[in-house]
Amino acid sequence: MNLTQIRSLIAVAEAGSVTAAAEAVGVTQSGMSQALAALEDSLGVTLLVRRRHGVELTAFGERALLHARSAVAHLDAIRREAAEARGEETGAIRIAAFPSVFATVLPPLLRRFRSRHPGIEVVALETDDREVMAWLEAGTIDLGVVLNPPPDGDAVSIGQDAWVGVLPAGHPLAGRRTLSLAALAAEPFVLATGGCHLHARTLAEAAGLSLPDIRVEVRDWASAIALVREGVGVGIVPESTLPEKCRGLGIVALDPPLVRRFGLKASPVRRPSRASSLLIDLARG
Repeated sequence: MNLTQIRSLIAVAEAGSVTAAAEAVGVTQSGMSQALAALEDSLGVTLLVRRRHGVELTAFGERALLHARSAVAHLDAIRREAAEARGEETGAIRIAAFPSVFATVLPPLLRRFRSRHPGIEVVALETDDREVMAWLEAGTIDLGVVLNPPPDGDAVSIGQDAWVGVLPAGHPLAGRRTLSLAALAAEPFVLATGGCHLHARTLAEAAGLSLPDIRVEVRDWASAIALVREGVGVGIVPESTLPEKCRGLGIVALDPPLVRRFGLKASPVRRPSRASSLLIDLARG
């Protein structure tokens, strides 16, 4: 019996299938199956029953699961206390952000944080920007990345992103260096929301404009850009979401320019933990 086998039992119990458990842990399905079979062989009892739509724990498997979770918890406690004995910071942070932040500014920040504080567990949650604010106000999370925080607020700036126009390469306006929001809004439009309340339609509304000819509405920025490339319409997207190769696209700056700003904010109803304060200090630094 080894730790890999014990963790495999916990994973399959939580996921409900070997396939889903393997994906969650980051191993192959065959590797997960072999670990579970080896655990059953070492114990001489059946832990799992294979069903058509997944697996179920046997009665003994349920009892074994309790011990497995306890064993892993004790091992994690040993690691935390060893880290404390070495003078390292420990703890955990729950941080939430919207999808495009996870694809741009947040990973480098979390990578730097983990390299400095390996003993601190970071649980990152993806949702839309309004849900981030709701979770912060409810105290469900420690930290959240918020969109366009007020300059005089307590959020720490971690970056910004310019809005740009994207057009099919053959579009008559594609050769322009800049375009107004009004000029783009008047064209057949591909609207992407990116999991945020702030997107081309709300930008237009804030400027007293509308998007009268929306041909397609999607959530994903990449999907919208692909549709623009195919000539479905024009779009407005954050610059950071542009593909590395923009062949087939015309990219134009907005005039006047528009940007969206990202801020790291602590929950107003939770006292900031030492771990959360360390991440905020790193972002501020």
